[in-house]
Amino acid sequence: MATITISFTILVTTSLLIISILTLLKRPSNSSSSSSKPPARLPPGPWALPVIGNLHQMAIGSSVPHRRLRDLAKQHGPLMRLRFGEVPIVVVSSAEWAKLLLQTHDVHFLDRPLLPAARIIFYGGRDMGFTPYGEYWRQMRKVCNMGLLGATRVKSLLQPTMEQEVSKLVAQTRAAAAAAGPINLSVVLFDLGSCVNSRVVLGMSAVRQEQVGLFFSLTKQLMKALGGFSLVDMFPSSDLLRRLTGAHAELKKLHAAVDAILETIISDHEAKRSSAAMNDEEEEEDQDLVDFLDILMAGTNTWNAVIEWALSEMLKNPRIMKKAQDEVRQLVFNGKGDIVDEACINQLHYLQLVVTETLRLHPSGPLNVPRENQETVVIQGYRIPAKKRFLNTCTDYKGLHFQFIPFGAGRRMCPGVHYGTTIAKLVLANLLYHFDWELANGVKPQDLDMEERLGLDLRRKNDLVIIPIPYHHQAA
Repeated sequence: MATITISFTILVTTSLLIISILTLLKRPSNSSSSSSKPPARLPPGPWALPVIGNLHQMAIGSSVPHRRLRDLAKQHGPLMRLRFGEVPIVVVSSAEWAKLLLQTHDVHFLDRPLLPAARIIFYGGRDMGFTPYGEYWRQMRKVCNMGLLGATRVKSLLQPTMEQEVSKLVAQTRAAAAAAGPINLSVVLFDLGSCVNSRVVLGMSAVRQEQVGLFFSLTKQLMKALGGFSLVDMFPSSDLLRRLTGAHAELKKLHAAVDAILETIISDHEAKRSSAAMNDEEEEEDQDLVDFLDILMAGTNTWNAVIEWALSEMLKNPRIMKKAQDEVRQLVFNGKGDIVDEACINQLHYLQLVVTETLRLHPSGPLNVPRENQETVVIQGYRIPAKKRFLNTCTDYKGLHFQFIPFGAGRRMCPGVHYGTTIAKLVLANLLYHFDWELANGVKPQDLDMEERLGLDLRRKNDLVIIPIPYHHQAA
């Protein structure tokens, strides 16, 4: 009994990182099947204990959940049944099954579970990420694609914004290099993301400068809450656990602080619109604020994580970093410029490969976002009872090759792929052009810590602290 208690404690701690991996299935049962056909069977899976289910198996082997699930899938197959506490889960870990569920039968798998944390953070699940599939979701997606994250908006706002912010980043990094000390690149990139996203998504005039840092610091904490699989999530029927953990009270406190800042932002926009109407000025459609909390929370964390991982991998492989640097430096020198802009990105073929390989090794969402089935499902002879959770652990990151879908696939694929990857490539290219990089404290490339931390996204467990060395192009 003592052994079980200790194991359960370890598993609960581990399970706090699992929520983003759970994806939920939805498909109506195949009631028209002939009685002559063999009855559908449940997917295979490891044995489960009473009460805690398969949580004990998550504490064995790999330290991060998605890698442990990969190990279990190797034993039990590409469609695997698990149970975390009261919550049944189905793990899908092959490109064939991912395509079947996210493309062929995408219409049947469009809903997502309204998790307790999402209910608090997103105003009862009214955001684009967790709201049920339907007309409301379609309208939000349309506004997002045509307005906030549309190609025209990204091109018109991103280029001037990034030129300014990258110039500041380069200047700040040069100043740090002059002091001959290392920089915490993780912190630098988070600050950069806060500035870029607040300007591109909200418009700088709508955000009070002194509140930007606080806002993104709070949303970072909310992201952690969304990425955890808490006791309340695993045992949703227990009111006692909800009271004892106190997590909901803390989450409501955080959300209230974020909400106060959002109210200020909305008030500023309303005042600007009223002034425009009084002066008979046209109001810009791209100032719509629908669903920007989703975008700001996800966008800030996704692309800076890609840059962190890309530099980490290149620091471990100096030959690859030199090849990427040679490409970008030659291109910029021939163009007689000093900043890599968006027009250069398509010509940086090797850099494109570096980003793609980084997303393969360290996908933004290795287990994607949950989906839910309201009715029993029968697929390929396997019966998946209602309310099963579907976890997709699956060369195109735009959702076309199902062995590689870091941003999901189908109609509920992440809408910010172009926005996020464009920024990641721009920043990475400029960091490679302006600086050589070395590991701090005499760490050798092969010894660089690459430990992962899985929340709503996949990040380095420990910050990346490295030494910038300014590069000055020497004409031949």
